[in-house]
Amino acid sequence: MTTSGLTLALDASTYVGTVAVLRDGALIAARDALMRGEHEERLMPTVLAALAEVGVAPREVARVVCGEGPGSFTSLRIAAGIAKGIAHGAGVPLYAVSSLALVAAGAEPPLAAGRYVVALDAMRGERYAQSVVIRADGSVAVEGKAAIVEPAALAALGAPIIGPLEAEPRLPHARGVARMLADILGAGPVDLDAWEPSYGRLAEAQVRWEAAHGRPLSAS
Repeated sequence: MTTSGLTLALDASTYVGTVAVLRDGALIAARDALMRGEHEERLMPTVLAALAEVGVAPREVARVVCGEGPGSFTSLRIAAGIAKGIAHGAGVPLYAVSSLALVAAGAEPPLAAGRYVVALDAMRGERYAQSVVIRADGSVAVEGKAAIVEPAALAALGAPIIGPLEAEPRLPHARGVARMLADILGAGPVDLDAWEPSYGRLAEAQVRWEAAHGRPLSAS
């Protein structure tokens, strides 16, 4: 699977959205955008600014890669909508990548080779946890599936813990796609019409609605 051409990558699983542009698999631009406490949507202007920085238009990208979560419900939906819109408009495939893996893959300076446990805030006093392996060549592979765990259970997973709530905070970053691109492309694109992010758990508003009504929101 070739990594040639321009790749637009974005992630908004936390309160900071990130954008990266890759040419032939190599990072050529990266930007951040606040996703919380803003009066207007900031991610799309950041995407356009990152592309303009390297002199290309959205229609010129060869593919789009979007962080699939888990994470912030609203921010993930914004990123997914932007990714789908650009992929549709440019007529190019859309790929998904674990936002948890982007914590490890996007770390600067790069992490040493080995196994790590990535932990993101799942609210309600819990964490999303995912095991990842950084290979000797710096590429990153995901092990198994993400789980929701109590913070006290993280140490029992037997690997260094990284994430935004740890002693040395690390957030997911779209630039990490450069260290995962071959694996991402090898997994194949998602269905542009049907794909939705993996939110990890129901949005708080839906939880409150279902508690008040005593039934799932989707029930007739």
